[in-house]
Amino acid sequence: MTQNPEPASVRSAWVPDILGERYQQRTIPLGDDPDGEGLIEATLVRYSPTEPVQPVAGGPSAALYVHGRSDYFFQRHIAEHFAARGMRFYALDLRKCGRSQRKNQTPHFVSDLAYYDVELEEAVRIVTAEVGGDLLVTGHSTGGLIVPLWLDRRRRNGHTTGVAGIVLNSPWFDLQGPAYLRSVVTSAFIDVAGRFRALSAIPGKSIDTYGTSIHASGYGEWDFDLEWKPLGGFPVRFGWLRAVRHGHAKLHRGLDVGVPTLILRSKLSSFAKKYGPEVDVADAVLDVKQIQRWAGCLGDRTTVVPIEDARHDVFLSAPRPLAKAFAELDMWLDWLQAHRHKET
Repeated sequence: MTQNPEPASVRSAWVPDILGERYQQRTIPLGDDPDGEGLIEATLVRYSPTEPVQPVAGGPSAALYVHGRSDYFFQRHIAEHFAARGMRFYALDLRKCGRSQRKNQTPHFVSDLAYYDVELEEAVRIVTAEVGGDLLVTGHSTGGLIVPLWLDRRRRNGHTTGVAGIVLNSPWFDLQGPAYLRSVVTSAFIDVAGRFRALSAIPGKSIDTYGTSIHASGYGEWDFDLEWKPLGGFPVRFGWLRAVRHGHAKLHRGLDVGVPTLILRSKLSSFAKKYGPEVDVADAVLDVKQIQRWAGCLGDRTTVVPIEDARHDVFLSAPRPLAKAFAELDMWLDWLQAHRHKET
């Protein structure tokens, strides 16, 4: 990897964030894009509640949130929940995503998921310098694939400290759809097309079913920037899908993330081309059976909790399943604290 964050002398300071007075952001310059789209950067967001966070002895000192594809951090209620648990909260908008999107760059495009290691490591460095102690890292959807791959590489490179555990919210562990989409022939086609037509969009009409189910302009309860998170998502590029499939293959061969993992997912999937009430009580994006199938490939202790009536983003579910998800998260965090105490 050729990327390096800029020297400390040119790193940005914290400035007000779009989420309001209790939120700040800072830019993480990443230098030249290895995919050839100029200078790139990531954005770190932090939540600063009016009341000081009361840390829990033995628990992680902070949480770092990593979003999915066609996404960015906007979920204030997640930040507030972790703060109430005694953890400082940070979120990372990855390169070319959300706050980090720049003109003439392809949103969310990378040709190798390992490129994200640079901003993830820098985010850990910044958070650790501010807070001290170990972090909890949480990843949603594609972020739920990026995070385990990063931690596995991190561990193999000798970095075994700084992260206490991970929470994966509907992680993307395999390609959804019929089995033939995961065949050797299909994989070979994606590999070739991803190398030689990396920025070409995969043909097909975007489906806005899930986006419509969660956004306030449709049938949902949540408000977010539709330029940063379009209802139908950004076009899928061959080069990006190639990177994801390579990531899936590594996961399926088995990883060692080195820390305990909590996986939250919906109890069932429901794919529809048009919105209907069933979309509000199921994962309308990923096949939850694939999440369950590959959960055992992370290494260490893995706990999988299906949440009845949860959406794809479990933390954007309706009030009852959302409360259940937070309750399961809290129980697992209590266990993690006790587990860490036993090991010290």
